Amino acid sequence: MRILAIETATEACSVALFEDGALRDARHVVLGRGHAERLVPLIAELPDKGRAEKILVSLGPGSFTGTRIGLAAARALGVAWSSIVRGYPTLALVAAMARAQYPGPVSVCMAGGHGEWFMQDFAGDGLPEMALVSLRPDAVTTCCNHPTIAGNRAREKGEIAGSDHRVLDILPDARFALQIPAALLTDALAPLYGRPPDAKLPA
Repeated sequence: MRILAIETATEACSVALFEDGALRDARHVVLGRGHAERLVPLIAELPDKGRAEKILVSLGPGSFTGTRIGLAAARALGVAWSSIVRGYPTLALVAAMARAQYPGPVSVCMAGGHGEWFMQDFAGDGLPEMALVSLRPDAVTTCCNHPTIAGNRAREKGEIAGSDHRVLDILPDARFALQIPAALLTDALAPLYGRPPDAKLPA
């Protein structure tokens, strides 16, 4: 079976093609913006233009626009190829990347909205130990203090937590998608926003 993984929830845009559980090819670029223009060409650069029986796509949290671009592409390709499409949490992917270097529990700290950080603890088996939270940096002293801290705000979190931590300043990479626990994959292809909406409908 071939599996295409798509990750667009942060300033990184990455895709990976797996065949029978082994990585066949991948692309990873840091864009900031421009996922809409680059995602499909990146997929087209993969063998057989990335065609796969199964597609894994990031649900976030992260960039509202980037996440929705990835979901739209995954849905469209799923229809075109008659493929199974499943979603995964971005922070679980970052945790998998960290565990590949340092097996064991990991705290993930990623940039969120309005100056907040998305944070979540993961056990050594890759499953969450707590619900995803979105907190201001001055409120993160009471959680996410595992010896390994990973994500694009890991360095700042490590400075708050103290010197007895390994810090992995990394962005999500689709090459590690198959290391996400199967229990975290979902058929519910809806973005994970990680925080309440900024605007509310009038009562």
